[in-house]
Amino acid sequence: MPIYEYQCTRCGEKFEVRQAIGEDGAKLNCPKCRAPNPKRLFSSFFSPGSSTTEPSGTSCPTCSSGVCGLPPM
Repeated sequence: MPIYEYQCTRCGEKFEVRQAIGEDGAKLNCPKCRAPNPKRLFSSFFSPGSSTTEPSGTSCPTCSSGVCGLPPM
């Protein structure tokens, strides 16, 4: 099951939910304030075997500065 990221439209809390592909999250409530109808956030997926436009040998898969917080590959 994939993990989807949501954000509460009332308090701004971000949280993750494991749910089946195709589920829309209509029955979800914010775990912090219990408000209904959180907004699903856009997420990306990265794996070390993925195609990338970064030159080989860079230590960070998403930036050249290395300050994004991801561990070196």
